Formats: sequence, C-alpha cells, structure tokens
Amino acid sequence: MAVAGAARRRDGHVTQERMLEEAMTAIAEDGLSALTMSALAERLGTSGGHILYYFGSKDLLLLAALRWSEAALAEERRALLSRRITAERKLDRFLPLYLPRGPRDPRWTLWIELWARTPGNGALGEAQEELDRGWHEDLEALLAAGVARRRFAPLDTAARASELLALLDGLSTRVVLGQQSGRDPRPALEVARSAVRALVPPYAAGTDSTDGPAA
Repeated sequence: MAVAGAARRRDGHVTQERMLEEAMTAIAEDGLSALTMSALAERLGTSGGHILYYFGSKDLLLLAALRWSEAALAEERRALLSRRITAERKLDRFLPLYLPRGPRDPRWTLWIELWARTPGNGALGEAQEELDRGWHEDLEALLAAGVARRRFAPLDTAARASELLALLDGLSTRVVLGQQSGRDPRPALEVARSAVRALVPPYAAGTDSTDGPAA
C-alpha cells in the first residue's frame, strides 16, 4: 500500500490521502463494522464534518479508499509487467498481488462490501467494473505475451484471465471471511499456483523453466 504524504496541509487540515490511509488502517485493526465517521475523525484528530466535506458519505469514503489502494497496486502491476523476467515468473508474482494478505486485509474487506452493495447501485457497479477491468487487462496482457514468446501453450487469453480471476476471487473470499480452511493466506496461494499450472500449461516440454529468456 502506498505511504501517505504529509498528514496535514499548511492550514492544519488533515489531507484526503491521510484520511484514506487511516481508514484502511482502521479497517485492518478493528474491522469495517467499527469504522464510523466519528471514530475515524477521532483517530485523525479532526471532525466528522471535515471528513464529510471531502467525501460526502461513508460509502463514498470507502469507495475512495478502495480506489486509492487499487491505484497503488496498479503501479505494482505495471512495474511487474515491465520487468525483464520470464512470463512464468511474472504470473507467479501476479498471484500474491491479487490475493489478500490475511483475514483482515482492508482492501479485500472493502471489495466484499462493495460486491454486497452493488446490486441496484449503478455508481458502485460502474466502479467495480472499472477496478476489475484493470486486473483483467493486465493479466490478459501477461498471458498474451507469454503465448507470443512461446512460454505458454496457445490459449484464449481473455477467457483464461477471467477463469483465473474468478478462482482468485473465491480463494480471497475464503481468506477474508476467516473460513476454517482459508484463514491462512499461504495455502490459498499454493492452490492458486496449482491452478495456474493446470490452466496455463507451458508451450512444450522443457520450456516451462523460470530461468529462460525474459518475457
């Protein structure tokens, strides 16, 4: 997650970025249900009205916090895709970027909340599609580059990206909801890696080494 800039402006007011950072920290520490405007204001040493001035409502604050977190991850994805390493390594490192870091991962907590509120809410639905699209486009580009360089066997990259993301969504939900078999994120990552081996096979025998030429 990106580190927030200066906590306060010259006039002493808390910056919007600082509010978003503190909201994510509060969710990770206390859970989403405990996050109220007054509680967040107390953590920041400001007023609930000051927060509402910038975001208008708790829902809009949460959506802004999710966008802020996703923007930081988008930068990490771009950096990963531009690295001179094999497509296999890129795909392997893509997985932990997507998966939650634990049951209280604030980004995934917000995602699940967004999914629950999306039906009947056009604005939230559009936001969800926009954020999903970034992950899908980057994963599809990664797979397409691997196929073009004969690191991966020929496949429908758009369909395979959708399948992999659906699998990762399911694994992530189990981790965040704290289900008995999914509380530890490490097994989820291993399941994801196993699925990748099955769904994205190497081009041919002997070409799936991660020590080959960069993709």
